[in-house]
Amino acid sequence: MRETISRDARLALDLALTVRHDGNGGVADDLTDPADLTAWVRAHPEALPAGARSRADDRGATPQPSDGDRHTAGADAQGMAPQPGDGDSGRQAAGFTADAAQLAAVRALRAAVRALFARAVRPGEPSPADAARLMPVPDAVRHLNEAAARTPTVPVLDWPEGVTPVVHRRPADAGDDLTASLAHAVIAFLASPDRDRLRACHAPRCVRYFLKEHPRQEWCKPSCGNRARVARHHQRHRTTA
Repeated sequence: MRETISRDARLALDLALTVRHDGNGGVADDLTDPADLTAWVRAHPEALPAGARSRADDRGATPQPSDGDRHTAGADAQGMAPQPGDGDSGRQAAGFTADAAQLAAVRALRAAVRALFARAVRPGEPSPADAARLMPVPDAVRHLNEAAARTPTVPVLDWPEGVTPVVHRRPADAGDDLTASLAHAVIAFLASPDRDRLRACHAPRCVRYFLKEHPRQEWCKPSCGNRARVARHHQRHRTTA
């Protein structure tokens, strides 16, 4: 049976996966300039905090097509933001344009996320993309928490008639910081049971992290499994030759 993936887990994972194999034996970075971040956020409208989504909507933004390879829909309805791919959130994200400061902040957050992913998969090996240059874990935790604090939240009581009261948290102000919104999703993921399903794919030439969707899954996708089996076959033949 395949496990579902929560929205926070999917967003955190997709941020980490903007570092990927380039198909030629090296590593590619999908966030090298503000235009890259703009495209990524438009493909992940749930990453936008509420304030930014509202401003985009107020400007009367019209939808723009996103790169199909970069778009990944969320699996659950547990998060605070709309599902990626929803018509309203897509229209709101279409008006987003990143600047250099946002790019630098998101890239720094991504470095912290990948360091914490490497910790989460222990005792397994981290992704080879950055295993030799990971941010120290205490620095990564501090950076993540500082990024999340850029949008303070307040508790809000919700107590409908006939049900148990619950407390939600909402931004104390406009909540317009993209990096804080991403950091909140990462923290929610790392504190959830989904963290235990995180793995680094060690198929030849792959540098991806993934969440196991079923107990026997070893690779992030079938093509990686095929490459790994071929590599093992060749290794056995070299050993016996």
